[in-house]
Amino acid sequence: MSDNDGKKTLGLRGGARSGNVKQSFSHGRTKNVVVETKRKRVVVPKPAAPGVKPGAGSASSAGAPKAPLGGAKRPAGISDAEMERRLKALQAAKAREAEEAARREAEEKARAEERARQRAEKEAKEREQREAEERLKAKAEEEERKAREAAEAAKRAAEPAPAPQAREERGGGGAKPSSAPRKTDRDNDRNTRGKGRDDGGRRSGKLTLNQALGAGGGRQKSMAAMKRKQERARQKAMGGTQQREKVVREVKLPEAITVAELANRMTEKVGDVVKALMNNGIMATQNQTIDQDTAELIIEEFGHTVTRVSDADVEDVIKEIVDDEADLKPRPPVITIMGHVDHGKTSLLDAIRDAKVTAGEAGGITQHIGAYQVITDSGAILSFLDTPGHAAFTSMRSRGAQVTDIVVLVVAADDAVMPQTVEAINHAKAAEVPMIVAINKIDKPEANPTKVRTDLLQHEVIVEEMSGDVQDVEVSAISGQGLDQLLEAIALQAEILELKANPDRAAQGAVIEAQLDVGRGPVATVLVQNGTLRQGDIFVVGEQYGKVRALINDKGERIKEAGPSVPVEVLGLNGTPEAGDVLNVTETEAQAREIAEYRANVAKEKRAAAGAATTLEQLMQKAKDDENVSELPVLVKADVQGSSEAIVQALEKVGNDEVRVRVLHSGVGAITETDVGLAEASGAPVIGFNVRANASARNVANQKGVEIRYYSVIYDLVDDVKAAASGLLSAEVRETFIGYAEIKEVFKVSGVGKVAGCLVTEGVARRSAGVRLLRDNVVIHEGTLKTLKRFKDEVAEVQSGQECGMAFENYDDIRPKDVIEIFEREEVERKLD
Repeated sequence: MSDNDGKKTLGLRGGARSGNVKQSFSHGRTKNVVVETKRKRVVVPKPAAPGVKPGAGSASSAGAPKAPLGGAKRPAGISDAEMERRLKALQAAKAREAEEAARREAEEKARAEERARQRAEKEAKEREQREAEERLKAKAEEEERKAREAAEAAKRAAEPAPAPQAREERGGGGAKPSSAPRKTDRDNDRNTRGKGRDDGGRRSGKLTLNQALGAGGGRQKSMAAMKRKQERARQKAMGGTQQREKVVREVKLPEAITVAELANRMTEKVGDVVKALMNNGIMATQNQTIDQDTAELIIEEFGHTVTRVSDADVEDVIKEIVDDEADLKPRPPVITIMGHVDHGKTSLLDAIRDAKVTAGEAGGITQHIGAYQVITDSGAILSFLDTPGHAAFTSMRSRGAQVTDIVVLVVAADDAVMPQTVEAINHAKAAEVPMIVAINKIDKPEANPTKVRTDLLQHEVIVEEMSGDVQDVEVSAISGQGLDQLLEAIALQAEILELKANPDRAAQGAVIEAQLDVGRGPVATVLVQNGTLRQGDIFVVGEQYGKVRALINDKGERIKEAGPSVPVEVLGLNGTPEAGDVLNVTETEAQAREIAEYRANVAKEKRAAAGAATTLEQLMQKAKDDENVSELPVLVKADVQGSSEAIVQALEKVGNDEVRVRVLHSGVGAITETDVGLAEASGAPVIGFNVRANASARNVANQKGVEIRYYSVIYDLVDDVKAAASGLLSAEVRETFIGYAEIKEVFKVSGVGKVAGCLVTEGVARRSAGVRLLRDNVVIHEGTLKTLKRFKDEVAEVQSGQECGMAFENYDDIRPKDVIEIFEREEVERKLD
């Protein structure tokens, strides 16, 4: 295809001035174009101005001004002044170009001189380096030659003198053998230098250390290796090597250690340690762990001393400080309110605090340990702990008694001593703390304080009115009667105890309660026992650690520090601790983390050891026992650690040999999607105590059909679980005797088999009832009746004194004088106690 794509070229027709142009296209198409031609305008230049010199920028002898561009005519319409300015600008530009060229030339010359100088310096440096390397090589050769000559001389001195003929054969003298190697070395050196200069001209003039000291190919020895070799040769020539003095190190040895770590602590080579182990019959690699005894054997073999340490030594940073008597200062007493449920413990504390805590507890019963501070009219500060009285909260009461100084035992005057009252007395005795009896509800008409005092005698609690040493006060939480006397009794008891602590030391305290708060994270209620806990302190508590982010007192106010006997909420933990854990302040976060990790590992190992069956027989026995036991699995989530612990303990007591409740998981905080997934996999309900499921957990529970039940009172929770577990019990079957019949004759009936002709001697015979066949008062068959007839009719029952015909289902061995016992079965639902 042509460039114009089949179209004809545009051309002029009818002469040079034709006005029409016709263009032809493919398929017979044409186009006419009108062409207009214009004449070129000719501008006649004006005569030259009289001030313009001829030849100034002009090439014409006529003196007419020319354009500034080489030889072109002067443009029309340009004045003489404009032309002069243009000429001056042109001259200035040419001058600038000349200056720029001169400057570039000078810079180029300076750069060339700098390159030449640098090249000269580099060559001089390389020359100096080569000379230094040659001097080193010559020195090394000289020393090696001297060492060789010394060795040869020692060898000749040790050998007998050779025969003259043999000496002539060797070359006639002792000088030639030494000169030959020197000549060979020089030749090799010359060849080496020649090879160093040969590299296609690319590295000519450069000599490397390897080329200077070696023969060329392959990796050569370093200068350090050469020096070590020379030193060894020198020491050998002088008569033996000098042994370096061994550094004896004190190696701290834990209970287990890897081979590599052992070598590192001894600063020995790992290969040497592995070799020592192999010599002792132990095949171990550097990453394998060896026990303490084996490691001690290896350390002693290498000549080091051993200091055995234990993993438990990480807790040595928590030192038991014995406070100086001069540093001790008086502290407020810690008083724990204990007693049976609904005897008015919290109401009594409310009356003392003038607050309303009971209204905030579900069902009006305390389900958490509450910690409060009260300032009396006399200005004395008292720290109170309020414990639950329900049977499920045994561990809470035990913790309260352990951290307390004085126990106030609340007993209702209208109810006297009850089971949890006795338990509280036992906790107080176990903790060896003094007790004050508060006989509450004294304002009620049926109040009988004398009966309370008498009942307490049975449990070895003798009050002052019974000539004992235990203070007792009659009080009423409703009317406020006796409250002042109770506070006086507490203050008197505290004065007798002379309670003191050192506030100027690292804090130590006990966790009363712990919970997982949605907005604040893990929160622990801590009673400071020693020292002062400050904001910013780093601490470890049980298996958790943290840094005090905030301290909140019992009124909900933020405080900067808390001294001895002050209960505070601590924020800043990395996890929820167990209630009852001890809080200790450490110097660094690394120490706190190390102690927490050690305690977590120990607890994990204990749980694993407790859960594992020690022998195969025990494992088989456990499986056999579990075969006949029905389990009700549940998941428990509670608001605080103490409630979770109490619920788990209460549920573990539900059941008997046939049914039991198994708590798959218990925790603190809201019900999450993970909890629902675990419940769905195990077919268990989720129990929430004062907590709720989040939105995603509710959606998943609805999709998978997992039951979530919410409770706020522990009574209701335990009762519901007990009722659910009772449904797993097999129904109890009770038998009711209804009659006897005696077989008089046995008949054979075709199609039926043997039929017994009987007389009902007692009670009634029913076809739907069960029967037993007795022969000589021994049961030989138990089953059901196939037929019961009276004459020829099938009947439902036959009364006493009447005759009937009976046939057994799948049994024919019946004889005259056999007795048929008739009974009915009834299934009775069972319930857990």
